[in-house]
Amino acid sequence: MTDLKGKNIPNQMSKDELLDRIIRVDHAGEYGAVRIYEGQLAVFGDNHPMSDTIKHMKEQEDVHLERFNKLVKEYNARPTVITPIWHAAGFALGAGTALLSTEAAMACTEAVEEVIDKHYAEQIEELEALGDEGALAETLEIFRQEEVEHKEIAIQNGAQEVPAHGVLYGAIKLGVKAVIKIAERV
Repeated sequence: MTDLKGKNIPNQMSKDELLDRIIRVDHAGEYGAVRIYEGQLAVFGDNHPMSDTIKHMKEQEDVHLERFNKLVKEYNARPTVITPIWHAAGFALGAGTALLSTEAAMACTEAVEEVIDKHYAEQIEELEALGDEGALAETLEIFRQEEVEHKEIAIQNGAQEVPAHGVLYGAIKLGVKAVIKIAERV
């Protein structure tokens, strides 16, 4: 195998393996984000003060997921096998935090989007090093900016005001990082 600059390095993944991993994990992540917002909306309903904001964020995640559905086919990438687990877990995370409070739901969004912002930034760096995947890197940058917007919305709407913010925020971040590592491999 060669590194991104063409040098031989043992255990370094090939370009195709890297692209497969990026698309697989991001597809899973966008699917999970949609499910989190669906869970929050199931609890809050249409008349909650945050419903329109959450619907806006979900609509952006729907666009991201639709794009990754196409990228899976375009790159012939293998979707993760944990999608059924993420289907239930994402919804449960969204609904569970919404049941706690608006601030807990926003802390969930803050934590998830913090991890995804950094994750996308690392992937963009990897893609830019490849030199010929500019379109994919540009797509990820657009999505990354929207994830940052979601994090800022969450903070503006009380995410950091939830009691035991550090514990909830930290646990969710840890969970998201674990799911990323799993989805990269299976």
